[in-house]
Amino acid sequence: MAERFETATFAAGCFWCVEAVFSRLRGVETVISGYTGGSVPNPTYREVCGGTTGHAEAVRIDFDPEKISFAELLDVFWRIHDPTTLNRQGADVGTQYRSAIFYADEREQQLAEAFLADLADAGVYADPIVTTLEPLTQFHPAEPYHQNYVCNNPLQGYVRGVALPKVEKVRKKFADRLKDTSPLDR
Repeated sequence: MAERFETATFAAGCFWCVEAVFSRLRGVETVISGYTGGSVPNPTYREVCGGTTGHAEAVRIDFDPEKISFAELLDVFWRIHDPTTLNRQGADVGTQYRSAIFYADEREQQLAEAFLADLADAGVYADPIVTTLEPLTQFHPAEPYHQNYVCNNPLQGYVRGVALPKVEKVRKKFADRLKDTSPLDR
């Protein structure tokens, strides 16, 4: 990764959906689906789905801070999922689907804490925010078939019913931040 890129790591439910959303943003170089926040070394999808490893399905976002800031990524993060449902996003239930920001350094932690406090103070959500702020330990890329899943499987039922509506929501809310083209636009 070139020196000019920074990395953010977020969990907001199924990583297929989160990857599809962030990969569309201008300034985002790569998005990798994977697992973090748990105690089992080199977890598999089956293990993480079992809910016993402590890992969350997450994405690692490599971005160019001259084109999109960490704060802008946080803004998108808060708007693409429900941060008030504990260990759940829609029909996906379990700690592996928790809402979490995995901060890599003190600056990321402070930005995330400030954003969280501003949202809580403003009463943006009717229910309390349950998103956790966790130090990033190790990120484990998911198996290859999970990478770019939405683009590679646009007709799959979950993709059509859950992921693509999130992508459409981003198209509407963040039109000014989108890359010029995406395989999902074809």
